[in-house]
Amino acid sequence: MSDYAVEVDNVTIRFNMASEKVDNLKEYVIKLLKKELIFQEFLAVKDVSFKVKKGEAWALIGVNGSGKSTMLKAISGILKPYKGSITVNGEVAPLIELGAGFDPNLTARENIYLNGTVLGHSKKYMDEHFDEIVDFAELWDFLDTPIKNFSSGMTARLGFSVATMVAPDILICDEILAVGDYLFQQKCMERMNKMLSGGTTLLFVSHNVDTVRKLCDHAIWLDHGVTKMAGEVNKVCDAYMKLHK
Repeated sequence: MSDYAVEVDNVTIRFNMASEKVDNLKEYVIKLLKKELIFQEFLAVKDVSFKVKKGEAWALIGVNGSGKSTMLKAISGILKPYKGSITVNGEVAPLIELGAGFDPNLTARENIYLNGTVLGHSKKYMDEHFDEIVDFAELWDFLDTPIKNFSSGMTARLGFSVATMVAPDILICDEILAVGDYLFQQKCMERMNKMLSGGTTLLFVSHNVDTVRKLCDHAIWLDHGVTKMAGEVNKVCDAYMKLHK
């Protein structure tokens, strides 16, 4: 059995972008059928490799557009690498877009059960954990309010609460602590630290280097999709901050 939770081996991720503006679907289809649509290749991640041992906490740092979120989506199985391979050993909970699985027209109560079903939980299981979810999210007064009327912070609180109800083998987080008020952020940090203490592996993206230093023990610095540096978190963060003061 592997000691590694995640193994990223020479991964390249490619996107094809239309090189000209197309205003509507009809125009797009016509150009596509006539073979008049020209695509430009864009490599979001280029030949990246790293290995995360079980129980480690790794941060992916870098400026916007460096490939951090793309890499997390590939590890989560949302994107497929163009080249290379990704091996994941364990159950993954991706917190990439909190509330992405919510239906805006349904109430918070209905969305809790909907999201639980998406995560593979039974109604009985959700019944048993319902109070715990709402307590953490602090949304008792808004249970029967449609999600479309929620602020982004309220939606994030509910999404985080549902997703972290069960400690997964691997937790993947993308900028989730940037949403919501300070007290909620502290609650998230406490829950994540508890999960890490219990052996959960963490992959974490954030522009807040102080948070990265507090939560993680390793970091990989991506620059335009290329690995600039990887290793002990403080060494990588120090080098990054020296360049981005």
